[in-house]
Amino acid sequence: MDAITVINAAINGVVIGMLLALPALAITLVFGIARFPNAASGDYMTLGAYAAVFTQALAGGSMLAGGLAAVAATTLVSLFFYAWVFRPLESRSNVSRLIASIGVAFALRSTITFFAGQDQYTFDLPLTRAWNFGGVRILPTDLYIVGTAVAALALVFGLMHLTPTGRRMRAVADNPELAAASGIRGRRVMVTLWTIAGAYCGLGGVLLGIKAVVIPELGWELLMPMFAAVILGGIGNPVGAIVGIMVFSIAQEVASLVVGPAYKIVFAFAVLLCVLLLRPQGIFGRPMTAR
Repeated sequence: MDAITVINAAINGVVIGMLLALPALAITLVFGIARFPNAASGDYMTLGAYAAVFTQALAGGSMLAGGLAAVAATTLVSLFFYAWVFRPLESRSNVSRLIASIGVAFALRSTITFFAGQDQYTFDLPLTRAWNFGGVRILPTDLYIVGTAVAALALVFGLMHLTPTGRRMRAVADNPELAAASGIRGRRVMVTLWTIAGAYCGLGGVLLGIKAVVIPELGWELLMPMFAAVILGGIGNPVGAIVGIMVFSIAQEVASLVVGPAYKIVFAFAVLLCVLLLRPQGIFGRPMTAR
């Protein structure tokens, strides 16, 4: 195994990590503000990928139309399940809402399978040749994926830190009771939260569908790695979620050179375990004291 092979694997890990950073960010925002892990995030990604595939077929091959349709579909579905499931359960325990989100995930996957079947789908993309820099190969498609992910991440961080809506969201995340006492309307914050969660999961699903085959289990299979990455970076910390998923993805791709693709996720979880043994709160998490 030479250095060029490792570099190519690391580059692929960066691309996978950047596109998974979008749903990972959605997961950590829901965890930080709504206070429960949303297990339906993976299936929101799957829905976005399917919506983009079918819209592209209907729109004469337009990838832009497919992406916009995916974001719109997952946003509407996310808001629907918030109003129908998660809002009525706001006063229930975190475990109750986690179980409800697993039910939402199964319902979405079953609906997708009912209408689309188990057939494999791919996006209609032009064939491109990889750029070769002394053995280091970079696909133009990967640059588009990374550029789209970076722009989307910059947009949400700008929203969180430069707008009144973002300040309200951070206030609710830090202290919901104090935010309510200050006159911040929690309902509006939750609507914004679930809009972002749906849109970013959908966009992440589209970018993942470009790199992989679109099947009903597309997002569900990546749910545990995304949860692990959020824990690795620090639960509820957006920057931590991005760093965590990048470390996790690069570790997986490099590990596949040593242990094979079937065991690469085992190596990535071993990295997670080592980090948490040294820093239980995660890379960017804050230590918590018990009284």
